[in-house]
Amino acid sequence: MKKYELVKDDKINICGIELFRIKSLIKFSAAGGEELGGYIEKENNLDQNGNAWVSRNARVFGNAWVSGDAEVSGNARVFGNAWVFGNAEVSGDAEVSGNARVSGNARVFGNAWVFGNAWVSGDAEVSGDAEVSGDAEVSGNARVFGNAWVSGDAEVSRDAEVTKSNDLIVIGPIGSRNDKITLTFSNGKVSIGCFYGTLDQLEQAATKNNRQDYLDILPGLRAILKRRLM
Repeated sequence: MKKYELVKDDKINICGIELFRIKSLIKFSAAGGEELGGYIEKENNLDQNGNAWVSRNARVFGNAWVSGDAEVSGNARVFGNAWVFGNAEVSGDAEVSGNARVSGNARVFGNAWVFGNAWVSGDAEVSGDAEVSGDAEVSGNARVFGNAWVSGDAEVSRDAEVTKSNDLIVIGPIGSRNDKITLTFSNGKVSIGCFYGTLDQLEQAATKNNRQDYLDILPGLRAILKRRLM
C-alpha cells in the first residue's frame, strides 16, 4: 500500500520542472499527523516505504532520493542525484545537490549547501552559511557552520568543529597511495585514511607501521598547528 500520492492540481514550477504536492494516505510518524506534505517531481524522489517524508515547502526533484526515516522540511531543496537517507534531516533553507549524500543521523540546516560528491554522515551537522563540496566528508560528531567552506578531499570527523574556511588544511597527495591529510585546528587532530588522532598519535602509528612518508610531513604539520594556535 502506498503511503502517499501526488496531488496533481497542486503544483509548482522550478526551472521548467513541475513539482507536485504530496498527500499522505496512511498515518506514520514522520508525517506528524499532517495530511499534506511538500513538493516532489515524481514518486522516484520519495520512498513509498519507511517513514521518509518531505514536508512544508520543501522540494525534492531531479534524480534525488529520500528514503529510510529521513526528512526534508522547511524550504529545503534536494535535487540532482543527491540522496538523503537513514535518519538524516535537511531543513531550513538548506540545499543538497549534485551527487551529495546525507545519511545516518546527520543534519543539514540553516542556509547550508552540500553538493558535489560530498558526504555528511553519522551525527554530523552542517549549518549556517557553510558549504561542503567536492569529495569532502563530514562525519562522526563533527560540526561545520558559520561561513565555513569544506571542499576537495577534506575529511572533518569525530569531534572537529569548522567555523571558517581556514579552520582546516588539507595536504597531499602523500606517498604511493596519494593520501590526503586533513588537519583541523579546533582540536589539533588529523584525519588520513582510517586514522584519526593527534599528531603525536600519528607519529606513533607511522613509526609502528613504517610509514616514513607520514613521518616526513609531521614537522611541517606541527609548525602549521603552532602558528595557527599562537
